[in-house]
Amino acid sequence: MAIVPDILRSWRKPRAVIRERLAGPEREDRALVTLMGASLLLFVAQWPSLSRAAFLDPSVPLDARMGGALMGCLFLVPLFAYALAALSHWIAKALGGQGSGYGARVALFWALLAVSPAVLFQGLIAGFIGPGAGLAAVGVIVAVAFFWIWLSMLAEAERRI
Repeated sequence: MAIVPDILRSWRKPRAVIRERLAGPEREDRALVTLMGASLLLFVAQWPSLSRAAFLDPSVPLDARMGGALMGCLFLVPLFAYALAALSHWIAKALGGQGSGYGARVALFWALLAVSPAVLFQGLIAGFIGPGAGLAAVGVIVAVAFFWIWLSMLAEAERRI
């Protein structure tokens, strides 16, 4: 299972990618590594905007900003992601879904990883251009892409028995 080609395919055929990811035995270690990789990329995506903010307002140094972002991305995002995956699985189950909690976790974690290139681009826009229409447009595109990939994958994961 190659990661980069699967990330690219997730934008075109998310259901096929999640089917392949769920085809083998349940591997919680792979799910966790996927989530931590996505969290690390989310952290890296914030660097340009944190640098810009530290330059514009030196009262909060860059290392303090980076420490806060590190705490949020690598420690809090995984906790919220597990909670959101459980909640989405319960909602899907109430609506007739037949998948497992593992499938819901993999769908969410993989969607986070799949959208990470767009989040990295959004971070560059935030750092080099700053707030404005361009950043807002990229933010909307990233959000729509994430929800489309995630919900497509979740629907496929919950369809499985």
